[in-house]
Amino acid sequence: MAKTERILNYKVETESGAPVTGSVKADGVVHVRVPLKDARLKKVTATVELPAEQTVHIFHNGYQNWTYSPEYDVNGRTRGLKHLPCFLRGAFSINRYGDYHFVKYPYKKGITHGESWCYFRNGKQFLLFGSLDEIPGYTLFTYNAKKGVLTIERDCVGMKVNGEFHAFDLYIAEGSENEVFDGWFKAMDVRPLTDKKQFGYSSWYNRYQDINDATITDDLVGAKTLLRPGDLFQIDDGWETAVGDWLVPDAKKFPNGLKNAADAIHTAGFRAGLWLAPFVCQKGSKILEEHPDWLLLHDGKPWENGSNWGGFYSLDIDNPEVVAYVEQFLDRVLNEWGFDLVKLDFLYGAAPFGTETESRAARMCRAMNILRKACRGKQILGCGVPLWPAFGIVEYCRVGCDVGLDWDDTKLMQMTHRERVSTKQSITDTVFRRELTGRAFMGDPDVFFLREGNCKLTVEEKEKLYTVNALLGGMLLTSDALNAYTDEKKAQFAYVRDLMENATDVTVDADDGVVLHWTFGGEAKSLRIL
Repeated sequence: MAKTERILNYKVETESGAPVTGSVKADGVVHVRVPLKDARLKKVTATVELPAEQTVHIFHNGYQNWTYSPEYDVNGRTRGLKHLPCFLRGAFSINRYGDYHFVKYPYKKGITHGESWCYFRNGKQFLLFGSLDEIPGYTLFTYNAKKGVLTIERDCVGMKVNGEFHAFDLYIAEGSENEVFDGWFKAMDVRPLTDKKQFGYSSWYNRYQDINDATITDDLVGAKTLLRPGDLFQIDDGWETAVGDWLVPDAKKFPNGLKNAADAIHTAGFRAGLWLAPFVCQKGSKILEEHPDWLLLHDGKPWENGSNWGGFYSLDIDNPEVVAYVEQFLDRVLNEWGFDLVKLDFLYGAAPFGTETESRAARMCRAMNILRKACRGKQILGCGVPLWPAFGIVEYCRVGCDVGLDWDDTKLMQMTHRERVSTKQSITDTVFRRELTGRAFMGDPDVFFLREGNCKLTVEEKEKLYTVNALLGGMLLTSDALNAYTDEKKAQFAYVRDLMENATDVTVDADDGVVLHWTFGGEAKSLRIL
């Protein structure tokens, strides 16, 4: 991108009255404030002329952390769901995982889009456009490379405004990677709640929901052989009778209760973590049966978020009883049972849409603040969450989709949504959201694998996964059965940890594929990842 003076031309349209238009310099901190009286917003847009050189690389942050977010070239396009039959989209609520239900996809080469921030990179020079405030509505960035125009839009259609409307709050800067991202977070006044890297174990990517007292005890025995005091031992999904029923664990699986499990983890010297999905409930759950009035309705129907667990619905955070329930079970998990960290998942379910008085993004921010307040001094690992609302609110946050037990899943699954399970896409997301770690929170790139059983990744693919996670993440967990490790695997495990703790001078070269460079043990090293 040639460095030049750029102008942001904006237009605020309402259902009554003439549009409000204007122009401001597109540089540094940019605030566009428009006085409106008893107005209903129709469209709020801005454009910046931005001719693209053929060598430029374009990044758009996807709607939530699972959304595939690579760098594109000028011929790239953001893939939607047009290729899927309508009955498949509806049958599995596939369009509910991302922004498909509220963003219009043009399905044309050279048109890419995302939410909250984007950048244009030419070599080591970055041109960053970042939102400073999403409360008025998500900031949607759409780039048309053929026209050389970046369109910026507020996700606020239908909202009522009476007073000064914050049409746009942006940070626009050009420079090195660290210069532009440090400047953006300084302008937002956002700092991470912790700078501590977290190592440990999660039960999910081996046993999945097939966990109980015996499996946790067995995995804890293995953890004692390799983990260190203060590491995390996390019990993931599968401890509950149904998603949404959080007050009592499954008595068949955990007859001694989860306080007993947390105590055992602490006795072993580790921090105890537990998975929950606080704003959703699955079909067949007790909560759904007893409190159907707790469901979030849209057009008079419960809002279904996807196909996990046979289908699951959003809970309505406007209902005081729902908020009280969230506070109740988090208090029980953290204070009665004694867990130190909660992995809070499927958080996008709290805010699939807004109202005429609250934007979709403002609702998501409010939901995150409900969780922060309820968890008090205990730590949160956010997951399945739009990322900007999580900035400075959670200690750790997933920055990509779930890894799989193979490289990129089946051809059929590759045709589905951008939030699907994929090791390849998880690595991509970790690489291109690396700037968040140490600025917004400590990024969780998901687990790595060393085992050979119940895993189809090749030796080379496992190396790519653990190298990216160790060098670019702020949390490094495995789901391997540690008590089954050979001496060779134990040595490899120690190496991965050492890499996370002691590698320096980490850089990314993404001009031709993705190559990581770093210094370790006094030697310069590199590895092609993608």
